[in-house]
Amino acid sequence: MGELYRRLKAYSETDEYPYHMPGHKRQVCGELPQEIMNIDITEIDGFDNLHAPEEILLRLQEEAARLYGAEESFYLVNGSTCGVLAAISAAVPKGGRLLMTRGGHKSAYHAAYLRNLTISYLYPEMMQEYDIYDAITPEQIAEALAKEPVPDAVFLVSPTYEGRIADIEKIAQIVHGKGIPLIVDEAHGAHLGLAEGLAKNSCQCGADLVIHSVHKTLPALTQSALLHVNGNRIDRDRLRRFLHIYQSSSPSYVLMAGIDNALQVVEEQGDYLFAKFQINYLRMLTELSECRNLSFLPLDARQDIGKLIIVSAKAGLSGQQIYDILLKKYHLQLEMAAPGYCLAMFTIGDGEEAYRRMTDALLAIDRDITAGKWQSRQKQDGREEEEISLYQLHPEVRMSLAQAWDAEKEEILLSQAVGRIAGDFVNLYPPGIPVLVPGEQIEETHCRQLAEYLKEELNVQGVTKDAGYRITVVKNK
Repeated sequence: MGELYRRLKAYSETDEYPYHMPGHKRQVCGELPQEIMNIDITEIDGFDNLHAPEEILLRLQEEAARLYGAEESFYLVNGSTCGVLAAISAAVPKGGRLLMTRGGHKSAYHAAYLRNLTISYLYPEMMQEYDIYDAITPEQIAEALAKEPVPDAVFLVSPTYEGRIADIEKIAQIVHGKGIPLIVDEAHGAHLGLAEGLAKNSCQCGADLVIHSVHKTLPALTQSALLHVNGNRIDRDRLRRFLHIYQSSSPSYVLMAGIDNALQVVEEQGDYLFAKFQINYLRMLTELSECRNLSFLPLDARQDIGKLIIVSAKAGLSGQQIYDILLKKYHLQLEMAAPGYCLAMFTIGDGEEAYRRMTDALLAIDRDITAGKWQSRQKQDGREEEEISLYQLHPEVRMSLAQAWDAEKEEILLSQAVGRIAGDFVNLYPPGIPVLVPGEQIEETHCRQLAEYLKEELNVQGVTKDAGYRITVVKNK
């Protein structure tokens, strides 16, 4: 591994002149550094073709498959998004049925739209103490598959955005018992199965299609990912066809070299780096156990290491407030904020300073909360408001996703949208899980809580602030 970057670097030092794309011709144009320009090439002689690999790119994909325990792996330069699109499109026929977790990435919904699929949802259970959702369980899968009609495939997310890991081994057995494939969006688990102490990855657990965002938890460049395939339930020629459709015809060699480099680091230094990672992370959790107001999701067999869930609701503060304090006062940029918690991510790329700064900051914030320094969220009727999460609602489906998204639409005031049909996705981002999917009926709870989220300055997508809060709905005929 690591061969691609070395070959790109060696080529940049030759006297061959590029009478081909890209247009910068390996020269500095603007402010981007020469080092990037030197290795940014197209499919020229000696560098293979990602869409028909025969040499170096074929070898690199074979090495990735070996590392993850897959039968075949594909480099992705359009991120996990194109991997999810290709996986669902290859596994489910046009107009078919998909059983999927409601917490699926928006790319899964886009695949369902493009293929005009009928969707049945799996709703994860809420971990009430921490205000997050658990992973889908084998029991939920078995119950859903006992109902008719049987879907063409099952699509799950594991680990979840918050790091909850599903029992993929048992789930795969249940799904395969119905003769259908299991697709696992393991975008946040590219590190799984690569060192002692880490949970198995979904390839090792028997999933048919597995998608990894290498850039999320390994030292790779943003937008780089992998798609793995196992078994004979997936037509691999069909899978390649959809990869050609959804993946750029001009793949970035810089991104592919980044994937190769990240996997080389894991191969050569992974045991040491992951051991150090686990020691630092567990030490941080131990020190943070002194907090009296903030709480943290503990590690267990189903919790992925590295996802620090900072639960703020019990302290009377929103996740956004803790997020803002950490950013503005301590210059610590978190991954996301939710109403009752915020999330910081740690990987093998973090040094001891990263753990020390976060630990010191959270301990100081906790002391300040005790001293009454930070203003808590407003209370109603003399008590802190308790709300049912929008993700706990199961909206009535009035139109199919494809019908509603393609229908004539209008924008109306959020306060007047009760009973109307959503014409677009509404997400709280991140993680981007839809609280409303096109075709679903909007309830009063949606309108009230979305307005509250916007007042708390959470990132709500699908509701605009222009002339009051406005939402897109299917136009009444």
